[in-house]
Amino acid sequence: MSHFAITNVAIFTVDTRDRVIPSGTLLVEDDRIVAVGETGSVELPPGCPVFDGEHRHALLPGLIDCHSHSSLMRGVTENMPLMEWLPWYQLEHRALTEDYAYHSARLCYLEALLSGTTCVMDMYRFMDRCADAAGELGLRVQLAPYVADRPGKDFFASREENRRLIQTHHDSQQGRIRVWMGLEHLFYCTEDAYRDAVTYSREYGVGIHTHASEQKEEEQAVTAEFGRRSIALLDHYGILGERTLLAHCVWLNGDEIQRVADTGTAIAHCPVSNAKLASGIAPVPDMLAAGVTVGLGTDGPVCNNSLSLFEEMKFASLIQKASRLDATALPARDMLRMATINGARALGLDRDIGSLEPGKKADLLLLDTSAPNLAPMSVDEQGGNLLWNLVFAATGANVSGVWVDGQPVIAHGQPVRVSAGSITEASRIAGLRLHEACRKLAHTRTSMI
Repeated sequence: MSHFAITNVAIFTVDTRDRVIPSGTLLVEDDRIVAVGETGSVELPPGCPVFDGEHRHALLPGLIDCHSHSSLMRGVTENMPLMEWLPWYQLEHRALTEDYAYHSARLCYLEALLSGTTCVMDMYRFMDRCADAAGELGLRVQLAPYVADRPGKDFFASREENRRLIQTHHDSQQGRIRVWMGLEHLFYCTEDAYRDAVTYSREYGVGIHTHASEQKEEEQAVTAEFGRRSIALLDHYGILGERTLLAHCVWLNGDEIQRVADTGTAIAHCPVSNAKLASGIAPVPDMLAAGVTVGLGTDGPVCNNSLSLFEEMKFASLIQKASRLDATALPARDMLRMATINGARALGLDRDIGSLEPGKKADLLLLDTSAPNLAPMSVDEQGGNLLWNLVFAATGANVSGVWVDGQPVIAHGQPVRVSAGSITEASRIAGLRLHEACRKLAHTRTSMI
């Protein structure tokens, strides 16, 4: 057995009581947390390595990105609403190869870890190569292939490809890799694809991930095409349920929110992407009040430009305060829960990650609170000003250490297992080639529908 401890740090447990320990110690044995408490109350094994935070660090659960798309197309498709943007985005998938997918995943997973994210739900293609990338960096990932089977969408993944990935990669890499059924959208997938997803979900015990109700015009188009709104159609297909995670859900009405809550369906809220693509503002306070599990997602670099969940926490809160004219909407404590334990619950992982409690996996985030953007710092059992500053002031620059399964993956703000410079350079070269391949296909782009 191996042990290590982190001591003299402010610990935000995000447990059921939102317990904050102003000066605490956390003990890890192998891949699990075995003790959390006030400094001096946790007995350390003889010879246990100890990191002394010197009362200048905060320890949190690793952040959880509930919806992302790896990509090398950052800053390329800009100033477009969703329905205009999608045909350009499809060009990436038409030009994508296994090699491009691998470099996309390595770059995005590196950025995620450097900004304190320890678990990512990635919806992409050639996801066996994404698993390879995650293994190199040590990231925990949920893989949801882009499945589409309607005519003209054959450049996405097939149901059989998704099934094979489950058979070869689900619960691999000591459980850090999990595979979901990944359905692109109602306009991309036939009813058979949705029915098969439900069948495979039951057969293999995996989740279902898809998009829904992202933009007003999209919702109108779904209703015109199918005679039902998106949530009603997904319900008709048998998709809603405790193993299902829906991305976006910006345009849900009250009845739909209640149906999502009643079925135990979770939602990945992507506020920055929704704003950037002019999709709107999801009614998150109403969702939470109805009992829906809502996690946060970045939606990937192609429609966000950033993979920082610190940005998502801040923006998600501020956009509700501004649009509702309510300064109390989505306070810091709620946002921290959405980025950690709620995200874990949305992914079906809350028994293992999302909070700092004995028995849970040691997915840890250590922040340096001595930086100017977090000063002056005070912390008490309610969190003090540090709680608010973690949500409204912290950035990836404050990330000092990250552990996944008790293994260090970021130390002193730098990756442990890989060279950041070599990944960035290889991704730059691959990205420029992919951009050129997309440009050559630009004249053949087709509409979303």
